[in-house]
Amino acid sequence: MELGSKGAVPNQTASIPGTAAKRKPYWLKHWQIYTMVLPGLIFFLLFKYIPLTGIVIAFQDYTVFTGIFGSNFVGFKHFYNLFTYPEFLRVLKNTLLISIYQIVLGFPAPIALAMLMNEVRKLFFKRAVQTVLYLPHFLSWVIVGGLVINFLSPSSGMVNDVLRWLGKEPIFFMQEPNYFRSIVVISGIWKEVGWGTIIYLAALAGINPELYEAAEVDGAGKLKQAFSITLPSLLPTIMVLLLLRIGNVLDLGFEQIYMLLNPLVTETGEVMDTYIYRIGLLGGQYSYTTAIGLFKSLVGVILVVGANQLSKRTTGNSIY
Repeated sequence: MELGSKGAVPNQTASIPGTAAKRKPYWLKHWQIYTMVLPGLIFFLLFKYIPLTGIVIAFQDYTVFTGIFGSNFVGFKHFYNLFTYPEFLRVLKNTLLISIYQIVLGFPAPIALAMLMNEVRKLFFKRAVQTVLYLPHFLSWVIVGGLVINFLSPSSGMVNDVLRWLGKEPIFFMQEPNYFRSIVVISGIWKEVGWGTIIYLAALAGINPELYEAAEVDGAGKLKQAFSITLPSLLPTIMVLLLLRIGNVLDLGFEQIYMLLNPLVTETGEVMDTYIYRIGLLGGQYSYTTAIGLFKSLVGVILVVGANQLSKRTTGNSIY
């Protein structure tokens, strides 16, 4: 190899095709992928992270006239009020009870339904059943709430018609506080159970069929196969979804409760979301309800971290 005019070896790598491209940063080489992610990032930045600055009003006596910078700082006054107001403690109790009922009764429902649907061999019938079960998910709670109220109507409701046929007196379900939590849980399961099976059906599709063939050779029936093969194979998916559900234990959703709630069942039916709407937006107590929202977020983080560590130690499955 000959030396250049100044005695230096010429840079041979500069002439190799693709060398400059290899030196580019990863994000620059794959800018198309990052462009696809950009709308999601902008959404979370504008509607999730920037609004976090508003939590400062939980430590102020905030008014819309003085604004964040003009309102007086009061420290943990509103957090102290959370646990001294009997009304908040009642709402917290209602929220926890309904959420626990939904986890105990509603969380296993799509698992059981997915396992049953997985056993259906007639493809046309299976697709028809899936369509019928998925449909309620796409209906708003305004429609579903109206259907529930009509079904339970004491004068023209289908349920009370059956009770009359059995010789019993009609029941005012929507006016009885003792029935409200059950109505919320059952209507929520009916609306979302079909949609919840999608993830479990995808997980079931990934199970090796040879496991079931070997179990049949050993004489295992369908029930034995379900507990020995299907459920253990679904366990990682179940644990991840359960951990995410535990983190939202104080978030029941505003639409469902608001559509079914009425003054006669407020004692047992009002939850944090409707309480925040009534006290915060309608009552103008922005600082107090912001403190409630911050409390909900802290409880959710603690529950997710604690449940994740417990799951990691007991089952080996976790979300991080």
